[in-house]
Amino acid sequence: MSDNPYGIEGIADDDRQWAGSRYADVRDAIFANPYPKPYERFSQSLGSLLLGILPFGKPWQFLAAARRTVASEADLRWGPDRKGYRRLLHPSGVCLTGVWEITEETPYSGYFRKGSRALVIARYSTGTDTRRGRTRSLAMVGRVYPTTDPNDPRLLRSASFITQEDIGGANSMSINEAVLCNAPDITVSKRGWGGSLVFLLVGFVLNKADKPNTLRQVYEIAEMGKPDGEPTRAPEFLQFRVAPGSPKIPGDELDFRDEVMAHIEQKGRLAFSIETSDTGETHGPPWKVRRTITGWRQIGTLTFDKAVVSYNGDHVFHANHPPWRKDRNDPSTANHKRL
Repeated sequence: MSDNPYGIEGIADDDRQWAGSRYADVRDAIFANPYPKPYERFSQSLGSLLLGILPFGKPWQFLAAARRTVASEADLRWGPDRKGYRRLLHPSGVCLTGVWEITEETPYSGYFRKGSRALVIARYSTGTDTRRGRTRSLAMVGRVYPTTDPNDPRLLRSASFITQEDIGGANSMSINEAVLCNAPDITVSKRGWGGSLVFLLVGFVLNKADKPNTLRQVYEIAEMGKPDGEPTRAPEFLQFRVAPGSPKIPGDELDFRDEVMAHIEQKGRLAFSIETSDTGETHGPPWKVRRTITGWRQIGTLTFDKAVVSYNGDHVFHANHPPWRKDRNDPSTANHKRL
């Protein structure tokens, strides 16, 4: 990316030509070039988000990236120079591989149905400080692949999820305390003056790319593997929590990436409970949104056994944002169409 340090933020050939992926190709890509320790902390700046905003020259890169995330299903975006693109939001992350498993009876379809097992590649990240004890907003996005064979030769269409702590910021002291939800609270004041300007800009851009922008629907998982003609039945709310009884990794100001890697390297796995609900309300002004969600129920587990902090994990791996549907179970109500 010597000529353009940001790479192609908008739609590129990787997005247009994508017709599915082999799980092994995505896995091998993210493990190809791990960073050395100590891990560099990458910044998320107002300047990078404003690049191209003036009404001449290059297009607004942040808006192009937001629209691409909604339009493209590609899970690897190499770019013409094979160096990927700069992630404008949540630049510091760790990628994990594991298994999605639904163990309880549910009213849902697809891979939310009891007995569903699938391979998963996820990216755990933050857009602000990476260290324990600092205000930050941890997030986990991922792609569920409809296979249990890591060497499945088929090109597969995966399904995405997007979850996060309070978008404004949280003060969880470990990943064990963090609750990652597809409908997070928003507390703008936690970001301070400078961070609030960034947050308002992010909200404006995401609102132009797709509406609403703070609830991330999970119908893709409910439609994956579903027989043609069967109605979609997706949960409204999804959250992940580190499984009860999991050890807490000690350390003052511990980087969350070191924390995740320690679970894998020392304990051999990092497991999360998969919880769903269909009962909730949103209230409060845009700068202080609160969700009252009740009836959470654990329906399965998300278990990771390998992880890596890598260049390709930060610059090439891509998790799409499912276009908003007015009725999450009705494809005809989507705001946008995919490429």
